[in-house]
Amino acid sequence: MYDKTEYWLKTAEDDIPVAKKLLESKDYLWMGFICHLVAEKLLKAVFAEVVKEVPPYDHKLLNIARLSGILVDLSEEQKKFLGRLQPLQIEARYPSHREKIKTGLTDEISKEIFNETEAFLCWTKQWLEKSRQTTQTPSDSITTPSK
Repeated sequence: MYDKTEYWLKTAEDDIPVAKKLLESKDYLWMGFICHLVAEKLLKAVFAEVVKEVPPYDHKLLNIARLSGILVDLSEEQKKFLGRLQPLQIEARYPSHREKIKTGLTDEISKEIFNETEAFLCWTKQWLEKSRQTTQTPSDSITTPSK
């Protein structure tokens, strides 16, 4: 695994308990912000693994997915989920949008967002594992006949 991939994956995993605590304390706006952050880090892990470069300084989830080449592997539900998270990245920070977003983040919706974030974490880890298996070079134990 590319070293930057591991960094992004680990930091995404570290943020899940934070989002869970925010959900439990009913701080839905910041829980949504952290869930966006988790998804962004997961997509940046994929970018790092595929492109072998530092991910772009971009917060647009579908754009990062497109740049990493994973967009074609995402289900329609996953694309909708990323689209649902996108507004939480900006609106959670700016007072003019906070109240509008907060009213849409009910207990039920917030639980869905958190659960979908956890599912996206699992899916991304599986995608990375599968990607590594299909791009590995032949084992050193396989020898070619000498001439």
